[in-house]
Amino acid sequence: MFAIAAAVLFFIAFLINAADIATNDVFSSVNVMLLGLTALALQLAGAGGWSRSRTSRRR
Repeated sequence: MFAIAAAVLFFIAFLINAADIATNDVFSSVNVMLLGLTALALQLAGAGGWSRSRTSRRR
C-alpha cells in the first residue's frame, strides 16, 4: 500500500522537476520526493502491508 503511494509520489516529483513547474515551497519536487521516501520506508518497515493469515493444514 505504501509502496504504491511512494511510486505515485516519485512520479509526481519527477513531473514537477522535469516540467520545471513553479510551485510553492510546500510542493517542491524535493519535498514530494521526501514524502515518497517516507512512504517507502514505512512499507519496508512492515506498516501498511497485506495481512497474512497463517492457516495450518491437516493431512
